[in-house]
Amino acid sequence: MNHEGNAAAQGKAVHGTLFIVSTPIGNLEDLSARARRILAEVDLVACEDTRRTKALLAHLGLRKPLVSYHKDSPRRREEEILRALHAGKHVALVSDAGTPLLQDPGSELVRRALAEGVRVVPVPGPSAALAAWVASGLAGGPFLFYGFLPRRKGERRRVLTALRDFPYPIIFYEAPHRLHATIADLLDVFGDRPASLARELTKLHEEFRRGSLEELARWAETASVRGEVTLVVAGAAEEVPRGEEPRPRVEERLAEALACVERRTKEGMGAKDAAKEAAERFSLSARELYRRFHEKGKGERESPVS
Repeated sequence: MNHEGNAAAQGKAVHGTLFIVSTPIGNLEDLSARARRILAEVDLVACEDTRRTKALLAHLGLRKPLVSYHKDSPRRREEEILRALHAGKHVALVSDAGTPLLQDPGSELVRRALAEGVRVVPVPGPSAALAAWVASGLAGGPFLFYGFLPRRKGERRRVLTALRDFPYPIIFYEAPHRLHATIADLLDVFGDRPASLARELTKLHEEFRRGSLEELARWAETASVRGEVTLVVAGAAEEVPRGEEPRPRVEERLAEALACVERRTKEGMGAKDAAKEAAERFSLSARELYRRFHEKGKGERESPVS
C-alpha cells in the first residue's frame, strides 16, 4: 500500500489521513491517476450522494464502504468519520462532482480533523469554478470565488451591493431556474460589465457565452438551460464610474482601447460597433468606452487652435 501519510512500512499510524479528493465534473477522463490510487487505498469514502459515488467507484472497478455526508447530515455523522480517522482508518472526502468544500459540505469536518491532530491532504483536480475562469477571457489576475448567491431577491441584491466595488472578477454558481433573475440583478446592481457564462463543463454539450451582462440577460430571458451554470463577472475596475479617476492599470487599457476605437472609426466602422469590439478585446465596458470616445472627440473639437 502506498498511502500518502500512511506509514505502512512503519506500522499502523496513530491517526488515519483525511484526503480531500477532487472528482470529475462531467468527463471521467479528468480523474487523476493520484485520485484513482487514493480512492483504491482508503478504508472509507465520505460522499454527498452514495449512489453517485458508488457509480464512480464501479467505473473504476472499486468497492468501498461509503458514508453519506452532506449539508443536512446530522452531527453524529461527523463524529462517525472522526472516530474512523482516530482509529487509524484513511478516509476520502468527495463531493458529487469537482473539488470538495467549494460550495460543498466538509469545512467543519476539516476544521475539526485539524484541531484533533488528523492529517488533511488535498488531492487536486477538476473544478467548475477554475475551468470556467480560465476560459472566460477575464482570467489573468486576482479573482473572488463567491459561489451561489442567496435565493431570495432582497438578500441577493444586498450581497451584490456589497460586492459591487470589488475590483477583480467574481465567480458565481447558479441554478438554471434562477439564472435570468440573477443576471438581471447583476446587471442592475453592477451595471453592464464583461461576463462569461459556462454550462455543461467538460461534457459533450459544453457551452460558453461571453459578452456583456446585458447581452447575457437578453439571452437568459428565453434560453432553456439545464444543469448548474458558472458565471464569471468582471470586477468594478473594468468600468470606471463617471467623474472618478481610473486606476493606473485600467487607465492604460482604456487608452489602448480608445486608440483602437478611433482607428476603427477612421476605417469606417460605427462608433458603437468599434467600442464593442474594443471592449471585448480589452475586457472593458463598451458603454464606458463609447462615452469616453465621444467626450474625447468633443474635447478635441472645442480645443482652441494654437
